[in-house]
Amino acid sequence: MDRILSADGTPIAYRRQGDGPPLVLVGGALSASAADAPLPALLAPRFTVLTYDRRGRGASGDPGRCSVAREAEDLAAVVGAAGAGASVFGMSSGGALALEAVAAGLPVELLAVYEPPYTPGASGLLFKARCTARLHRLLAAGDRGGAVELFLSMTGVAEETAARMRRTPLWAELEAMAHTLAYDDALLGDGSVPVERFAAVAARTLVICGGFSSPPARAATRTLAEALPRGRHRTLTGQMREVAPQVLAPVLAEFFAKDVYAYRQAS
Repeated sequence: MDRILSADGTPIAYRRQGDGPPLVLVGGALSASAADAPLPALLAPRFTVLTYDRRGRGASGDPGRCSVAREAEDLAAVVGAAGAGASVFGMSSGGALALEAVAAGLPVELLAVYEPPYTPGASGLLFKARCTARLHRLLAAGDRGGAVELFLSMTGVAEETAARMRRTPLWAELEAMAHTLAYDDALLGDGSVPVERFAAVAARTLVICGGFSSPPARAATRTLAEALPRGRHRTLTGQMREVAPQVLAPVLAEFFAKDVYAYRQAS
């Protein structure tokens, strides 16, 4: 992996593969770039794909002073390493990070996100507040396993499945990143779609959801798309929160295809 320093000096590790216009992929909670390998491999024939370990994950550093602004700076550093004209795709809370960075001035013309987990509405905001409070209690008590279990339950993983996961080597990796769940939680604020802030997102933005995702999740993506000045919405039939890479990749390639053509013409 290559490394680049973020604005505060934190080393951010990233991988580059493929050939074509630059495309940066931003992972969601408890993900590192190695776990996201299938999607960049499918996109690499048409794009130069950069994946990176977000702060506190994988091979990237973590000085313990994370904030939404710091994570936006990390993404800006990777986009800078990608080169001129880079586009961005964000998965789940990585989509929220990408939106926050672009709203703060990251120069991106094309942006796509898959189900940023906002929870608008009275019940959704109450749910988010309770989860935030419980997450911080668990992390303050040093209960990393409990924090991971809380995250898994929020994403629909059954208790018996989480219990089986505890007995696998993967669990130690998840616990090692458990403190970063607070970073993702901060990205989502109170759970509402930040309509006023996202009015500053000038990028042409594709907001994607799965047709089998929960009704609240699908509704949140529509609210998000409507809040973006140049947003549009697309539903992937048969997909859920855990979208199949082979279904998602062609949709992203089609959306970013304008840059592919321009890149080939200039080469």
